[in-house]
Amino acid sequence: MKKVAVLMGSESDLNCLQEGLKLLSDFKVAFHLEVVSAHRTPERLFEFSKTASAQGCQLILAAAGGSAHLPGMVAALTELPVIGIPVESKKLKGLDSLLSIVQMPKGVPVATVAIENSFNAALLAVQILALQDKKLHRKLRSFRKRQTASVKKMNQAVRAFSRAKKK
Repeated sequence: MKKVAVLMGSESDLNCLQEGLKLLSDFKVAFHLEVVSAHRTPERLFEFSKTASAQGCQLILAAAGGSAHLPGMVAALTELPVIGIPVESKKLKGLDSLLSIVQMPKGVPVATVAIENSFNAALLAVQILALQDKKLHRKLRSFRKRQTASVKKMNQAVRAFSRAKKK
């Protein structure tokens, strides 16, 4: 198995995961992508969660919508860190998913990001992995410097626009 397992409750969750998968690829973090439904494939969920660590997985990203049981169930069955990604639902715009994931009982933590924010979930995974990987840490540091530089460029453009508007 790869360092990061990326699970989704259904194939329709793949759209939500695109930015995060791209980020993991950009950082060259190996990942395993799989549909594991807490409701439709509970035996697969149990098997996967209980063996992920032994298979070489270091953390798990789990995207789910609606009742969003996948991240919490995985967290209950593994000692690996789990990052939950709430998927937007039609009726409640993902608020149901967010609350289902973030309201885990004491003793079964799931780190949770904003609705549809697989980018931040993947970035958090990179940060966790970088604690034990110097090469990945250097890439992360470089990413952060580029991010800071892009904001400086935006501010320069905004100031130039403001000056031109005053004339």
